Amino acid sequence: MTANSPTAAYRAYVMAMLVLVYTFNFIDRQIIGILAVPIKADLGLTDTQLGLMGGLAFALFYTALGIPIAMLADRFNRTWIMTGALTVWSAMTAVCGLANNFWQLFLARLGVGVGEAGGVAPAYSLISDYFPSRQRARALSVYSFGIPIGSALGIYFGGYIATEIDWRYAFFVVGIAGIVIAPLFKLTVAEPERGRYDSAQTVQKAAFSKILATLATKKSFWIISLGAASSSMMGYGLFFWLPSFFNRSFGMTLVEASMFYGTIVLVGGLIGIWLGGMLADRLGAAKRSWYVLVPAIAFVGTVPLYVLAMLSTNLVITFFAMLVPTALGLAWLGPVLSAIQHVAPASMRATASAIFLFINNLIGIGAGTVALGVISDSLEARFGNESLRYAVLSGSLFYVAAAALFFWSARFIARDWED
Repeated sequence: MTANSPTAAYRAYVMAMLVLVYTFNFIDRQIIGILAVPIKADLGLTDTQLGLMGGLAFALFYTALGIPIAMLADRFNRTWIMTGALTVWSAMTAVCGLANNFWQLFLARLGVGVGEAGGVAPAYSLISDYFPSRQRARALSVYSFGIPIGSALGIYFGGYIATEIDWRYAFFVVGIAGIVIAPLFKLTVAEPERGRYDSAQTVQKAAFSKILATLATKKSFWIISLGAASSSMMGYGLFFWLPSFFNRSFGMTLVEASMFYGTIVLVGGLIGIWLGGMLADRLGAAKRSWYVLVPAIAFVGTVPLYVLAMLSTNLVITFFAMLVPTALGLAWLGPVLSAIQHVAPASMRATASAIFLFINNLIGIGAGTVALGVISDSLEARFGNESLRYAVLSGSLFYVAAAALFFWSARFIARDWED
């Protein structure tokens, strides 16, 4: 068995390792949300500063470096790039625990973004060379399990460590753990033949100008990217702010909030991501537009449930009213990531994915988290500790915009598909 003729067992192992690395990606990315409560108290920060630190600080270099690193991944060994990226972002996560003021923590989060810029687009490309076209939405959905697993673990352990020891040690523990995983990934995950499931014409190396020229003809690529970015403004905003919301509006302790919201993210996320990928592969085999119609319909369903969750003062109602839209809000990952892989030729996949991630994350992470923080600060004089409730409620409009864009992209995706 080699990477170019992998057994089913080895492909499953590679996927497990990719999910593990992606899990650490999201632990390190999202742990700041549950730690926002003690960090705000310790460093005396405003919600706007927390939003900048949780969103823009990470997004600046994460998005800026993603494209050049992905271009390297389209030309050189992807497993080496991912190993280096994992080491850098884990080390910088540990450095976050040394910060004593806003700017020190802001700069450390910039460093996390630098590392994570090389963690995702190369993985998408690897998956496309380990799994054939008919399985990619499900494979990318399984890979995306790292999002709810990593987010939930960051919430669970971040809340526990911050309560029992200190918020700084939460950064130390998860950062050092990621550094330990890095050599295991490189030693056991082989670099596959690039484009092994694609025609020879699609795997020739392309210059960046050629990639842009190709994507310029793919109208669906740009509409899908903007739709994903709209949804991510709400998604990343929720990951960051809901632990603080439960603390302020329901009086939960840090540990209680971490258990409550971590369970919602884990259960809802896993169910929604798997169902989205499965439905897209089944329905999309007959009609390509289902790869964007599945998430569009899911986003429409999130809005009334988030309104119910945010207006409820009953924890049981809030739990179930959030569980379902959490699933629906993450159902887009498998279908959309598969669509992005298919509208770009094999030689351009990592770079096309990085351009998609640039748009999605610059808007989603960079603007979404800070937008909810600014809205919360502006409403504080009127609503006090309840300001986050109404800030999150207003954010549901981002899902409306995402649904509209995905419905629009359905008109073009079949034309843009690379069979």
